[in-house]
This record gives sequence, C-alpha cells and structure tokens, in this order.
Amino acid sequence: MEKLDYKKEYKDLYMPKKKPGIIQVPEMTFIQVEGRGNPNTCQSYKDAMEILYGLSYGIKMSRMSGEQPEGYFEYVVPPLEGLWWVDDDQYKGKGVIDKDKFCWFSMIRQPEFVTEEVFEWAKEKLHKKKPQIDFSNTKLVKFQEGLCCQVMHIGPYDDEPATVEKMEQFIIEEGYVQDFEEGRLHHEIYLGDPRKTAPERLKTVIRHPIRKA
Repeated sequence: MEKLDYKKEYKDLYMPKKKPGIIQVPEMTFIQVEGRGNPNTCQSYKDAMEILYGLSYGIKMSRMSGEQPEGYFEYVVPPLEGLWWVDDDQYKGKGVIDKDKFCWFSMIRQPEFVTEEVFEWAKEKLHKKKPQIDFSNTKLVKFQEGLCCQVMHIGPYDDEPATVEKMEQFIIEEGYVQDFEEGRLHHEIYLGDPRKTAPERLKTVIRHPIRKA
C-alpha cells in the first residue's frame, strides 16, 4: 500500500515557491503543545518535541501491534509546525526580540482518522513508556487558518526577517493587509531537520494571516 505523504499530496500547503503567494488554508487536525521560552534552550520546548513525536509516531506505528484505529491508512508523519507570539505584542516574524519571551504552539498534523479517542489512547500508551511526561499543555485541535500569504524561506531561521519583509510587500501590492486579530499568528512549517541540515539549506514555510484591504 502506498503511503500518503501530506507534503507531496498537498504541495500548495507545504511546498510554496520562494515568491510569496495567496492561499486558503482548510481545517486540519493537529496535536498541539503550548509553551513559552527560547526554543533553543528551554526544557519546555524539548518536552514538547518528545510529546509531539512520541504521540505522532505512536499512532503511526499502531498497526504494528494490531491496535490501529478505525479508518487507519499508511502515511508519512507530517512536518513539525509552530505558531509564535509574544505577550503584549503582535509578533510578525521580524524585529529584535528576546527569544526567552517567545510564546508558542508547537504542533504536528494528524491523519483524518485521529479522533479524541485515538488521541487519549496514544497518550495512555506513551505515558506507560515514559511516566514522567506531563500532558497538561497538550491538546488535539481542529485548526482552520483561512486566508493567508505564504512563502518558502531557505536559510537560517535568524535570516527569516528579510523573507518576511518580501512577503509583506507582496501582501500590500496584491491589495491585502496582514490580519493578526482574534488569535491569528505568525506560522512556520519546518521542512528540514536543523540537526542534519546545514543552516543555509534549511527550508521553512512562513505563513501570515491576511484579509482584503
């Protein structure tokens, strides 16, 4: 059976061009962990990664033990994503910032068959393996981002502001404005592993919410 690879099947969502473009993002299901702090140094971000990948791969590998959920199909675990903001500030992906002040939702998309029941099952399985894990900031969510502008950034994360500025100019030229109201946030999708990829070759989708001017 051929595995569903969301990155390949939905290239409009995961493989934008280096030139910005407009997209209507549909509702998707995510496992999401909320936290705050510098992702390079804080323990809460490391814990979030352990939870997200532990649950996501636990669900994916459920077939190996014959415990796969109803409707299960073979798939590739989608990439890590992040929504970012700063308390009392509309963070828009650029500007000098103390990374210790970051607030974030880290998340991984889940296949359509993942329900609350499947999510609770996966948490129970992971907790048996790693009893120290704290799931208090972990949720299964339906997330519909709506109208957005996105672009592919290639290079180090710290170089993203230049790409964001290019995207902002495109938004204005196309007759839109950025729309960070009602919890709409700066969004990144990580297509490269910084542990294995040279910084100049990292690929990151940057996505901002917009509305008509």
